[in-house]
Amino acid sequence: MDSGPLRDLLEFPPDDIEVVYSPRECRTLVSAVPEESEMDPHVRDCVRSYTEDWAIVNRKYHKLGTGFNPNTLDKQKERQKGLPKQIFESDEAPDGNSYQDEQDDLKRRSMSIDDTPRGSWACSIFDLKNSLPDALLPNLLDRTPNEEIDHQNDDQRKSNRHKELFALHPAPDEEEPIERLCVPEVPKEHFGQRLLVKCLSLKFEIEIEPIFASLALYDVKEKKKISENFYFDLNSEQMKGMLRPHVPPAAITTLARSAIFSITYPSQDVFLVIKLEKVLQQGDIGECAEPYMIFKEADAAKNKEKLEKLRSQAEQFCQRLGKYRMPFAWTAIHLMNIVSSAGSLERDSTEVEIGTGERKGSWSERRNSSIVGRRSLERTTSGDETCNLTSFRPATLTVTNFFKQEGDRLSDEDLYKFLADMRRPSSVLRRLRPITAQLKIDISPAPENPHYCLTPELLQVKLYPDSRVRPTREILEFPARDVYIPNTTYRNLLYVYPQSLNFANRQGSARNITVKVQFMYGEDPSNAMPVIFGKSSCSEFSKEAYTAVVYHNRSPDFHEEIKIKLPATLTDHHHLLFTFYHVSCQQKQNTPLETPVGYTWIPMLQNGRLKTGQFCLPVSLEKPPQAYSVLSPEVPLPGMKWVDNHKGVFNVEVVAVSSIHTQDPYLDKFFALVHALDEHMFPVRIGDMRLMENNLENELKSSISALNLSQLEPVVRFLHLLLDKLILLVVRPPVIAGQIVNLGQASFEAMASIINRLHKNLEGNQDQHGRNSLLTSYIYYVFRLPNTYPNSPSPGPSGLGGSVHYATMARSAVRPASLNLNRSRSLSNSNPDISGTPTSPDDEVRSIIGSKATDRSCNRMSSHTETSSFLQTLTGRLPTKKLFHEELALQWVVCSGSVREAALQQAWFFFELMVKSMVHHLYFADKLDAPRKNRFPERFMDDICALVSTIANDIVSRFQKDTEMIERLNTSLAFFLNDLLSIMDRGFVFSLIKACYKQVSSKLYSLPNPSILVSLRLDFLRIICSHEHYVTLNLPCSLLTPPASPSPSVSSATSQSSGFSTNVQDQKIANMFELSVPFRQQHYLAGLVLTELAVILDPDAEGLFGLHKKVINMVHNLLSSHDSDPRYSDPQVKARVAMLYLPLIGVIMETVPQLYDFTETHNQRGRPSCVTIDDYESEGGSMISQTVAMAIAGTSVPQLTRPSSFLLTSTTGRQHSTFSAESSRSLLICLLWVLRNADESVLQKWFTDLSVLQLNRLLDLLYLCVSCFEYKGKKVFERMNSLTFKKSKDMRAKLEEAILGSIGARQEMVRRSRGQLERSPSGSAFGSQENLRWRKDMTHWRQNTEKLDKSRAEIEHEALIDGNLATEANLIILDTLEIVVQTVSVTESKESILGGVLKVLLHSMACNQSALYLQHCFATQRALVSKFPELLFEEETEQCADLCLRLLRHCSSSISTIRSHASASLYLLMRQNFEIGNNFARVKMQVTMSLSSLVGTSQNFNEEFLRRSLKTILTYAEEDLELRETTFPDQVQDLVFNLHMILSDTVKMKEHQEDPEMLIDLMYRIAKGYQTSPDLRLTWLQNMAGKHSERSNHAESAQCLVHSAALVAEYLSMLEDRKYLPVGCVTFQNISSNVLEESAVSDDVVSPDEEGICSGKYFTEAGLVGLLEQAAASFSMAGMYEAVNEVYKVLIPIHEANRDAKKLSTIHGKLQEAFSKIVHQDGKRMFGTYFRVGFYGTKFGDLDEQEFVYKEPAITKLAEISHRLEGFYGERFGEDVVEVIKDSNPVDKCKLDPNKAYIQITYVEPYFDTYEMKDRITYFDKNYNLRRFMYCTPFTLDGRAHGELHEQFKRKTILTTSHAFPYIKTRINVSHKEEIILTPIEVAIEDMQKKTQELAFATHQDPADPKMLQMVLQGSVGTTVNQGPLEVAQVFLSEIPNDPKLFRHHNKLRLCFKDFTKRCEDALRKNKSLIGPDQKEYQRELERNYHRLKEALQPLINRKIPQLYKAVLPVACHRDSFSRMSLRKMDI
Repeated sequence: MDSGPLRDLLEFPPDDIEVVYSPRECRTLVSAVPEESEMDPHVRDCVRSYTEDWAIVNRKYHKLGTGFNPNTLDKQKERQKGLPKQIFESDEAPDGNSYQDEQDDLKRRSMSIDDTPRGSWACSIFDLKNSLPDALLPNLLDRTPNEEIDHQNDDQRKSNRHKELFALHPAPDEEEPIERLCVPEVPKEHFGQRLLVKCLSLKFEIEIEPIFASLALYDVKEKKKISENFYFDLNSEQMKGMLRPHVPPAAITTLARSAIFSITYPSQDVFLVIKLEKVLQQGDIGECAEPYMIFKEADAAKNKEKLEKLRSQAEQFCQRLGKYRMPFAWTAIHLMNIVSSAGSLERDSTEVEIGTGERKGSWSERRNSSIVGRRSLERTTSGDETCNLTSFRPATLTVTNFFKQEGDRLSDEDLYKFLADMRRPSSVLRRLRPITAQLKIDISPAPENPHYCLTPELLQVKLYPDSRVRPTREILEFPARDVYIPNTTYRNLLYVYPQSLNFANRQGSARNITVKVQFMYGEDPSNAMPVIFGKSSCSEFSKEAYTAVVYHNRSPDFHEEIKIKLPATLTDHHHLLFTFYHVSCQQKQNTPLETPVGYTWIPMLQNGRLKTGQFCLPVSLEKPPQAYSVLSPEVPLPGMKWVDNHKGVFNVEVVAVSSIHTQDPYLDKFFALVHALDEHMFPVRIGDMRLMENNLENELKSSISALNLSQLEPVVRFLHLLLDKLILLVVRPPVIAGQIVNLGQASFEAMASIINRLHKNLEGNQDQHGRNSLLTSYIYYVFRLPNTYPNSPSPGPSGLGGSVHYATMARSAVRPASLNLNRSRSLSNSNPDISGTPTSPDDEVRSIIGSKATDRSCNRMSSHTETSSFLQTLTGRLPTKKLFHEELALQWVVCSGSVREAALQQAWFFFELMVKSMVHHLYFADKLDAPRKNRFPERFMDDICALVSTIANDIVSRFQKDTEMIERLNTSLAFFLNDLLSIMDRGFVFSLIKACYKQVSSKLYSLPNPSILVSLRLDFLRIICSHEHYVTLNLPCSLLTPPASPSPSVSSATSQSSGFSTNVQDQKIANMFELSVPFRQQHYLAGLVLTELAVILDPDAEGLFGLHKKVINMVHNLLSSHDSDPRYSDPQVKARVAMLYLPLIGVIMETVPQLYDFTETHNQRGRPSCVTIDDYESEGGSMISQTVAMAIAGTSVPQLTRPSSFLLTSTTGRQHSTFSAESSRSLLICLLWVLRNADESVLQKWFTDLSVLQLNRLLDLLYLCVSCFEYKGKKVFERMNSLTFKKSKDMRAKLEEAILGSIGARQEMVRRSRGQLERSPSGSAFGSQENLRWRKDMTHWRQNTEKLDKSRAEIEHEALIDGNLATEANLIILDTLEIVVQTVSVTESKESILGGVLKVLLHSMACNQSALYLQHCFATQRALVSKFPELLFEEETEQCADLCLRLLRHCSSSISTIRSHASASLYLLMRQNFEIGNNFARVKMQVTMSLSSLVGTSQNFNEEFLRRSLKTILTYAEEDLELRETTFPDQVQDLVFNLHMILSDTVKMKEHQEDPEMLIDLMYRIAKGYQTSPDLRLTWLQNMAGKHSERSNHAESAQCLVHSAALVAEYLSMLEDRKYLPVGCVTFQNISSNVLEESAVSDDVVSPDEEGICSGKYFTEAGLVGLLEQAAASFSMAGMYEAVNEVYKVLIPIHEANRDAKKLSTIHGKLQEAFSKIVHQDGKRMFGTYFRVGFYGTKFGDLDEQEFVYKEPAITKLAEISHRLEGFYGERFGEDVVEVIKDSNPVDKCKLDPNKAYIQITYVEPYFDTYEMKDRITYFDKNYNLRRFMYCTPFTLDGRAHGELHEQFKRKTILTTSHAFPYIKTRINVSHKEEIILTPIEVAIEDMQKKTQELAFATHQDPADPKMLQMVLQGSVGTTVNQGPLEVAQVFLSEIPNDPKLFRHHNKLRLCFKDFTKRCEDALRKNKSLIGPDQKEYQRELERNYHRLKEALQPLINRKIPQLYKAVLPVACHRDSFSRMSLRKMDI
């Protein structure tokens, strides 16, 4: 194959591995090394260890492995730059407000609702003609051959596609990917948190002498000084001048005024202590301090003379005693107060001054700026509040008060007491008189790299531009607790702290005592070394240091710190010499200035070890004798005089800070022995023992095992050197007494135990794999094969000196041997080579020995041993250089017991050492070019095999007991194998992997719950597959001719035949797509990955459900990393990579039933603007219910579930547990990646092989993908954002608890990953927003500072990405659909799946899509229809309906490109339909239905856009030359006009959303407009039913359903003549008289046989039954049980005919229920209250002067309806405009204000003629089928409403409505109105009849109601009643009227009174029987009244009118109701 990207895919790159020597960075300008040239071996080794270059093995392409996948959360952002913005209609939708305003305007213009034809044709067409069409698509009407169209579409689709799919897909929310091993940190010097302290000025009230200051940090709790002293000098030049004679010229290093302190363990207990000293003078400290306390600066003039005197005194003292100091004053600053509290965070720059009186004792701080104390989450102090010094605001302090030093309280102990006391509010220090002064200090966090810095050794730190600038000193920290960091720089300092002296018992005068300290290298006084660091303003180093003098104190304390630079190599003569002097302060004659009064010393070495610690030394009175320095003063030297009998009187502490001296006996001994071997000089003195050569071996071994006893801190500090030495002992066994001593085992054990100690004690230093960071950096940077520096100090082969040397691991361009696919492992018989570098001294050896084959039988320790007695004598050490990796493998294989356990615990360490050793070996042996097969000897490979096998066995057998350890072991093994893949033969490593797999598999069979082990295996596999050459390892280029693969074939699991490849024509293709044996052999690792996936996702896999997420993430991670890999960016190469994953398609197809169903989420969330069939919001404002919408669209089953082919799998019910949304989404994106990148021709071949069933499965998958990657829209992102914010607050709390609490991040993760490996399916991808982001805060510890509330820009970015992902995903789906369609074109047999293709296409149109995608989608749809026209018009008729709906939906899009494509598609659809049959009834019908459904349901639908599309369609029709002569253009025009009409109507409907009556009226009218199209009329009736039941108008809803049923019945009776079916509407009359309007008699009714008519699911017997059953249910809910009976009367014959006993039994059950309810609820049912409502005023548009009867719910009060209507119209027109007319009189339009809207509301009652009352017996009868209503209005002739009895008239108004109540709407127009005027006498007659009726009712009530009865009686017979019966009788009956017309009325009234008295009597009798004894009197009173009344009435009642009783003429026989006679005014 030619070179190029494909060739690179096959071969490992030649420069895969490089060995780099990189110089280590040095902080200082010159590196810190000892000045001496001669060094002992230990020092030499240490220095080498601190200066040599890092030896790094670099896998050059490692960063391309999956562990560094750039698609992980943190890296994805930058890869998403430059994405185009996709345009989505849902985002473009106008925002709510502007839209709302339009709505409000529309509301104000109300529309006309008359029953004339809708609107006016002319105006509507005028609108249409005037609108602009969208751009026409070029060449749309040309007849281009299909192939060419496909080709064009394909090119357009494939251009400008986003290259990387995964860059758009949010990375799965994983914890740190298990395969990521980060490059360890470079070992470097340790610093804590650094603080910069600048000393600005120090001023006292008086300035008379120089003052010297020092600063240091103290930790009160630990009682420890935690830094060295910083000396600074702020004296003026004048003051300094006073000391000139005593002070040598100052070195610049001593002039520092700023210092950087380091604090590793910041806490609340740290104080900054400032001590001041002055020149020694006569008098104790109190006297000397007095002037500073009493003089004030302000009084300087007053006290001038006194000050002068003081000044001259001071000058004398300076001259005489200038070199001595005395303690003067001190103060302390509580550091954390400044850093953390800073007073407040709000007050920005307040100055806080804490005066004497305040809580801080008597010292004050003033701050320039408040300090923000942000708690850092670093693991700082345990238990204590942590403090952070890295980010506070800089502060300037002014310290105003100092305490004078008490001479007897100078010790540190006293200081800690003072400091502790300072923190108390009632501090003792407060009571002291302060020395007032002003010390100004700046404290701030130290900058990253400050300039002009000096280390504690005074070396210049890098960036020291100018040596003359005043430096900043770095102050050495003495950490409060141990710090475990290996040494990396040379440091060798000694600190001497004289503490106290007791000369109380010394004779002679010794009072003003100072101690002179010197560091001597011999005994002569001149041997003092200049190694004592100067303090401030003095020379850099001096030979002596003096302590401060406490005046007249014989046993003084000292507080000095003397810092000494130790020589690198110490001898026995080095010692510290202390000389004690008495200083005479007064000038006396012949008294010397100082008198020596004692001597003592400390030898520096004791038994070769540095002597440090606390000493209490005796003091000699005379100079020590000769050779004193090698002894210690405790030894009683003869003839010497000692103070106080040789008792210890001088306390001193010596502390070393050294990276040379370990200060640990065990380490010292080990190093000493190792160096003794090097020197080979015997006997050796180790400590106090002298060793001969023969004891050496035992001592060495015991010292190695004793390393365990050493302290951890020194072990860590000298870790690098220690491990180097142990490794050296393994590789070059020493020769002792002529014997090779094998220390391999001992060293191995020691290493294992050291590493485990680190692991156990330093938990915080571990990464997620439990690797200690100190050890990882040792291996990565420090470790190298010892034979790489035989004697040369330079790294690498000696010839190369120190230069950085690159060597790469495979320089050959030849094809690596591992690719010659030879199955057997060749046994190499060649000699193990003798390694050694060309220039090493072993060359001569080699020439002597020649390459003799060594004797394999000698101790099998390593691949070669060289014997040479001559060399042995030379060096005492055989140059046997064993190879470290071989030795290590061997030791590991043979070890056992606790050693083996220790090694297993930290297996990673040995594995990594081994690998680095192997690489170094190959590099130095120049074997990087050798073929991999021959790189390592057979024996070594056997050891590796044995090792891997035993470790695998450990994993399998112990994973339940030692879970955590086995997790670590498992990952370590995997990383090891991953590393081996880079350096060993691929086949060999595969055989190791296979061996591990075998062990796991055999164990799995026996396990009840395998998931933990499988989970381990997944981790194992994932790590191995993260290899950067994973693809190459998989041999991607062979097209599966059964290979001779290097991979052993996978065990017995042969091809899982997954039901694919039904006909085996081309086994080769099937092999590529299934996990067949050939596939798994050829692509070994990919085979393992996909097999894991298949096994775990298998629904029958017991107990592996929890691993779904894990295994899916593994695949996802692999693919996304291939996707972003620059090596595979070429499409050809990517296709090859994708080939490795072809079986993935099959695996995912198998999981279809388990995938999370993204399609379902549509029903739960209202999606922004794209309303689709499966997306009607059932609640919301949508007007059409789900099923109704279906009916409109003509689908038979609501598509809530999966597309139909899912039913195949779900026959058993979906008992499989479903995957979570997250997992499903990851799987699907993987599927899309494979489909996108695989070779199309290969896919096509395979599709051709698949059965129809399987292809349908594939289509189901694509269908799911469409929903899964649907664009969510910006609004969703914003909403989610606000939700996550709430959630995150508690997460933050948990997070902090986890970090600060005991749980380490690692355990937390382990614990969680074990507990629940996958979250339960958590709702949809976005459905469960709360669930969305929280896990991220939980697990990614690094994100704890993440701002949780996203900015606007981030939301924009998220939406941008999501939009691009949705577009790309859908385009891939489209590509795949095209391939499927091509397969169908090839094989005719597959036509049946075209329906499925169409379904996916339609579904994608229904989702929220970008304009870009829709363009391509419509193009594909047009091509599909033109290829298979009969598909839509004959087979998939429901799909045709769907398609029309989708196209129309997009025709109303706000984006013009979408509109122009959609209208083009729609036009072509009509045209194709027409061409098939010269008529496009089907499309017409479907489009009409779709339109009404669309407008009815879409919330923000814009008719303007749709109008433009309709215009575009018209334009196409006009320009279509081919069809010009046919009827087509006219038909199109008709259709478009009709659509436009519907559009205008439905638009009006939208304006009346808020007005339920108006809305129903409109729907009613639209339904009426569809009288000729039964399907649509039915639809709208159902819409109305839905609306009614939403408002609980069940009776109306039932009526709508009855109407629907009647409509269906009409058409059914036309279609089929079945006796038992209802004969059309007539049958339904009993249910409602209104039904007749459904009869299909008009001439324009279409016959049901016409194609496309009555095709809906309701036009069937079952449909009819369904409608009637719903109607019955609604009637029942309305309480109209009688109607239920009527409905069932129609149903029963149908069920009887079908012999459906079950249904009949249900019906009769329901009937029984209905009738029993009628019985029980007798008198309790309420059906409705009726009101007449009239509208007056032009504002109402055409409601003006309309009158309606409204039906309101039962017991509605007049006030309620009045309030509702007034409120509603008030809101619409303005409250001041609407007026309710309070009376019910006729309204006179002329008197009304034209600018107002008037509503008149009157309560009306049903009105029945007398004859009707015969039939209307029950309450139900009187409330059903109501058409007439009545209300009464009283009036008098002069205009008042009420008057005297004789002038009181009454008007009765009877209204007749156009339909009977209940009807399909709740308000019905009044169609007829008549008025009856009653004369006063008629009014009286009515009143008396009413009273009589009341009496009768009360009398006969059962059970009787005495209260009611008495009330009625009281009203009838009580005399007090005004206008009572008596008065009525007197007014009307006293005289016979003159007008004969009134005779009849007179007579009638007379008869009424007769009846009335009779009833009164009955009532009294009844009452008597009911009352108790207490009411006897009341009864008598009533009876008296009654008799009185009866007497008064008697004459009036008995007078008859004679004329009425004449002989009756037969003509005058008007037997009708009396009202004929009355005055009647008809008003129609």
